[in-house]
Amino acid sequence: MRRLLWLVMSTVLLAGCAAAHGTTRPHVTPDSSAGHPYPTTSAPPPPLPSGTPTAQTAVYGRRVGALFSHDTSGTHFCTASTVASPNRNLIITAAHCLHGGKDSEYVDDLVFVPGYRDGKAPYGVWKVRTKLVDTRWTHDSDEDLDVGFAVVEPLNGQNVADVVGANTLAIDPGFRNVVRVTGYPIRSDKPITCRNATTKEDTFQLRFACNGYFPGTSGSPWLADYDPNTRTGRIVGVIGGRDEGGDEDDVSYSSYFDEDVKRLYDEAVRESAPQ
Repeated sequence: MRRLLWLVMSTVLLAGCAAAHGTTRPHVTPDSSAGHPYPTTSAPPPPLPSGTPTAQTAVYGRRVGALFSHDTSGTHFCTASTVASPNRNLIITAAHCLHGGKDSEYVDDLVFVPGYRDGKAPYGVWKVRTKLVDTRWTHDSDEDLDVGFAVVEPLNGQNVADVVGANTLAIDPGFRNVVRVTGYPIRSDKPITCRNATTKEDTFQLRFACNGYFPGTSGSPWLADYDPNTRTGRIVGVIGGRDEGGDEDDVSYSSYFDEDVKRLYDEAVRESAPQ
């Protein structure tokens, strides 16, 4: 479990979560990119590290940030990142970072701090306006839908992606991708990062092996096709899913990004329209 158990949940549910689409999820065909707005690529991945690597301190990562309650005076408890959208104001994280799941509520008074490091917020502190998770998470804590989106309010007349940029969302990316995963353990005020290949854990679960992903890294984006020059990639997962991301620090999980996640993203885009 990668979230903090002491989080205080909001007493009011937001009305923006996506409607359920039945109790059984549709069959997913990996790599079905034909005609899809988020196509996969066929470029061979670079060489992989041998064995299980260990995460290192990240030297860059302004599109990835820490989630706090209210402001940066407390402890960051999850990770989120910007995701490309028409209104340039969306972030993606794990559902359990936004809502406690069955018999619980939405987390109240969240802020997103991109590029947070050593107590500093170099790109600002962005207030979360609206949180969206699938109703199958809110009703049943469905670990196959442990992904959520949030709309952040403008800051100084700008939207968050105007300031830090955004990575694109990948739908049906397949189960094997070479990814870079960057996140914020609660024990550190610096982000960590690691690179490895994902594998299939279950029908709707991805697996990523790397040491060092302690509590606080829930919601960390899994970037495929990462370009070290532009520092951009495609988000094919976030730490979450099985056991809310995993019970061990050397193996992490993600819910598989299929059409249910695309529907939730589309709902978030609608909710992100300026008020």
